Amino acid sequence: MQTNEPINTIPIQQLIQIIKTAENTNQKEIRIPLTQAKALAYALGTVMANHQGRLEKLIIDNKSSPDDEVVTVTMDGGSDWK
Repeated sequence: MQTNEPINTIPIQQLIQIIKTAENTNQKEIRIPLTQAKALAYALGTVMANHQGRLEKLIIDNKSSPDDEVVTVTMDGGSDWK
């Protein structure tokens, strides 16, 4: 599910802020309302699906390049290092 439309990442940013605040005040746990948890789950799912779609496209695009490309590596022991 690759998309060029903006993804609502506000729930992710809110969670990060909640965690930072909890850490700064030495809290042992955090709690979020169910509605916020649902929004977070949806945002994370959308981000991951978008990332997966872009990764698949990258793999497909690179598959069309020749796999028999020859790369030559010469090792000189670092004698020309300056």
